[in-house]
Amino acid sequence: MPPRPILIAHRGMPRRERENTLPSFRAALAAGADAIELDVHATSDGVVVVHHDPSTSDGLEIARTSSGTLAASAAARGTEVPTLESVCRLVTGRAELFVEIKGAAVDDAVLDVMRRYAGPYAIHGFDHEMIGRIARREPALRLGLLFDAPVPDVAGLLASSGARDAWPEHTLVDERLVRDAHAAGARVLAWTVNDAAEAARLTHAGVDGLCSDDITLLGEARG
Repeated sequence: MPPRPILIAHRGMPRRERENTLPSFRAALAAGADAIELDVHATSDGVVVVHHDPSTSDGLEIARTSSGTLAASAAARGTEVPTLESVCRLVTGRAELFVEIKGAAVDDAVLDVMRRYAGPYAIHGFDHEMIGRIARREPALRLGLLFDAPVPDVAGLLASSGARDAWPEHTLVDERLVRDAHAAGARVLAWTVNDAAEAARLTHAGVDGLCSDDITLLGEARG
């Protein structure tokens, strides 16, 4: 029987609280998440913030907006755009943090924050060239590659970028992909899994992590 995969809260618990907010991350911790996945950008004054899209719902482009203006705008709408540092303070090592870099040319600012985090963490993204650049500068750092299309040679892709986590969209996962990634010394973290039957299939295939919008759906399915 394959080992139990870790449960990764995708942007917190967005089926219960607004995604990428402190209440959503608190809910994930309360539900027993082994890890939390989140997205980051940086403001015009270099503050790393947690948000999925490059612009807010009221049209502010994060990269062109100061952190103070961003916070005030979010408060006026009754929500928040937390800083990455505030999430680190909340989690304080109780879960692994998986930080997806969304913003362009913000990796230095992200790494400056994460170096001060006391718990386990890893960086990942769809920009494989960026991940490769980070790996050349920080070879000991755990890095991951997101992909949403079939990859003929997952081991080669990981090796070329220095990544040790494969993040396939869940429908791409089969036993061969898992076997090849494991042979390369990498974890397989499947996203976004919101169905118990699919979680059971992926567990049987040997994935190392299940990333879900509601981890409570998957606790029994993973064995």
